[in-house]
Amino acid sequence: MGRFLTGLIRLRRRPWELVATLLIALGVFMLMQPFVLWLFTYSFIVTLIGTVLFIIVSHFPEGD
Repeated sequence: MGRFLTGLIRLRRRPWELVATLLIALGVFMLMQPFVLWLFTYSFIVTLIGTVLFIIVSHFPEGD
């Protein structure tokens, strides 16, 4: 866990790609669930943020 947080602070690619991937997965889950309307309402923006973050993070340097 400490190595993950250090990678986030130092702007390394792998931890930030994990965060972006989780955001994309969360957005897709929010889109596909039929129970809570506000989750469906914000699903596109969460997926979009995750996708843009992934594109930005792909330019970060690799870890140590």
